[in-house]
Amino acid sequence: MDDNEKMAEVGGRESGYLFEFRSDGVFLTVYPNEGEGILFELSDMRQILREYGVIDYDMDLLARVVRKADGMPYRLAEHFEASVVPTSMPELETEVFGDESSANEIQDMKFTIDVSKDRMKVTVRIERQPKMRPPTSAAILEALASRRIVYGIEHEAIEKGVGRGTEFIAARGTPPEAGKDAKIIRHFSMADKNKPAMGAYGRVDFKNMNLFVLAKKGQVLVTREPHTLGTPGKTVFGDEVKAKPGKPKPMPTGKNVELKDDNTLVAAIDGQIIDSGTKVSIDPQLVIKGDIGAKTGNIDFDGAVEIGGDVQPGFRVKATGDVRIKGVVNGAMVKGYNVNIDGGVQGMNRGVIMAEETVRALFVENGKVEAGGDILIEDVALHSDLRAGRLLAIEGKRGLVTGGYLAAGEEVRAKTIGNQALVATRIVVGVNPMLQRQYQQACKEYAEAKKKLAQLTKALNTLGKIDISRLPPHRAAQITEMTRSQFPLAGKVERDEKLIRELEEQIAHMQVGKVRVSDKIYPGARIIINSVIKNVQEELQ
Repeated sequence: MDDNEKMAEVGGRESGYLFEFRSDGVFLTVYPNEGEGILFELSDMRQILREYGVIDYDMDLLARVVRKADGMPYRLAEHFEASVVPTSMPELETEVFGDESSANEIQDMKFTIDVSKDRMKVTVRIERQPKMRPPTSAAILEALASRRIVYGIEHEAIEKGVGRGTEFIAARGTPPEAGKDAKIIRHFSMADKNKPAMGAYGRVDFKNMNLFVLAKKGQVLVTREPHTLGTPGKTVFGDEVKAKPGKPKPMPTGKNVELKDDNTLVAAIDGQIIDSGTKVSIDPQLVIKGDIGAKTGNIDFDGAVEIGGDVQPGFRVKATGDVRIKGVVNGAMVKGYNVNIDGGVQGMNRGVIMAEETVRALFVENGKVEAGGDILIEDVALHSDLRAGRLLAIEGKRGLVTGGYLAAGEEVRAKTIGNQALVATRIVVGVNPMLQRQYQQACKEYAEAKKKLAQLTKALNTLGKIDISRLPPHRAAQITEMTRSQFPLAGKVERDEKLIRELEEQIAHMQVGKVRVSDKIYPGARIIINSVIKNVQEELQ
């Protein structure tokens, strides 16, 4: 027999492969596939070799030849032992793998490969049968390669799976990680709105109802965590799977707010926070339709306040802007830039009205009113303490002033001062009462600070004769602290001296005050203009 004598061949160009069983070995030729689809599986090649009794062959070379498909013959083995050459090859199912050796050999168990619909998991199922051996890990890997499964192969799981001879996961893809939705973070809480504050010893303070949530200009109100695009995944076939991006969310931009950057919302003005859910705004005005009382609690607002009803006794309204009250102030405290009280003030000897600029009211009775600018009363002022920085005028329907204390920096005007009962009414003009109060307070603070500084200086002079290094640590620390406190105290004394000089200069340059009465002034009135005092002894027109 020739060395190159061909004993059998299987396949051909139309099959995509050609096995040649020759005297010098077993040769395989895999032709290039110019069409579409897979003409055969790697397992088909192995089955043919088993049919011809080829046991000892180069498995790695077999796989390479199938992948290259270059039409060149390669020798896979030197010998084959088939005594009967089969005339045809049986058809094989592409997902069923396993050896079908001769009856005298122990055959390998068949197994199937199942790829999930999402192509993220490969399951190997081994058909357990008696007197058959489980497939090898190499056989599983070849089967995976023949199915083009190249990603996420779990070698350790395959080793364990074939050892147990059961169903196992041979490969896993990487699922895509969806992006995160944008997140809006509010840096304020509306949860405590309209809830009473807690006072000392756990007592509920129903006068402080937290009616609104305040913000200062520049305060951060809202921040946004931007949405993410997610991380793409990969199937067991190595194909990329796009991730679902997160959803963006718009910033809740409302009125009187501004974007500091794309993801930070800040207050553009002082005011109360209004949160509608989709918009966050700052309202510079607070409107309360009814009374200020137990239902609302005290009002302390950065901005303007409008009250549709009365202010009940014992409650407080404070605002940095204008205050408008359509009802009556009854024994309450009201403070604002300008204060307008349509219904007047029933002070009850405890009510206080304060304004940086102007106070307007229908009447004042048994109350205290202070204004840095003007006090304008339409009807009457009865037994009240009224102090205005410039003008104090009671010139409305009756224009009557009876009893109490009236002070103005420039002028007091009224139709009638006093009454026939000779009620004592004191009127002081020519010195701004606000400025005078500030001067008195500055003098008081200056005297206290100067006294403390003198005592501290004296003590330090005495202690300066002691060797501090011999003192206990806590005593040395006390002396050091006393030395440090000397400097800010000296600074306050210096600032108070300067303020007192400035106030004295302003008081000295004030114009001569005036008192104008258009109808009558009754005995009992006492008028002080700067240092000039006039006691009214008889009724004057």
